Amino acid sequence: MAVRRYVLFTAFQILVAGLLLWILARWDTPWNGQRIIGTALAVVGLSLVGISRQQLGRSFAVRAEARELVTHGLYSKIRNPVYVFGIVMFTGVVLVMQTPVLWVALVVMIICQTIRARREARVLETAFGEAYREYRRKTWF
Repeated sequence: MAVRRYVLFTAFQILVAGLLLWILARWDTPWNGQRIIGTALAVVGLSLVGISRQQLGRSFAVRAEARELVTHGLYSKIRNPVYVFGIVMFTGVVLVMQTPVLWVALVVMIICQTIRARREARVLETAFGEAYREYRRKTWF
C-alpha cells in the first residue's frame, strides 16, 4: 500500500509541475525582465524540488517521520532542499504573475516552511540523536 501511495503522490506532483509550467508560459503579463527572471527561478526551483524529492526517495512523508537520515546529494548541503527550492519556485511564480497579494502568500509560506522544518528536526533528532546533530552542524537550513 505504501508503494502505491508513493507512486500516486509522485504522479500527482508531476501533473502539478506540468500545470505550473503551462500557467507560467500562458500567463497574461508582458515578457519583461521581471517575468523572465521569475520564469527562470520557477523552472530552476521546480527542477531542484524534483531532484530533492527523487533523492529523498521513500523517506518522503507529508507528516514528519523518521524513516532514514538522508544525507547525500542536495541533502549533503541543505537539510530541507524541498522547502528551500519550493520557496525559490514560488518566488518565481510571484514574479511572473505580478500580483502583489502573492508577496504576502510568499511570506506566509516561508513562515510555515520554517515551522515545518523545525518540527521535522525534532523528530529526526529524537530518532537519530548524535548522527542528526552532526549532520545539522554540517548543513544549512
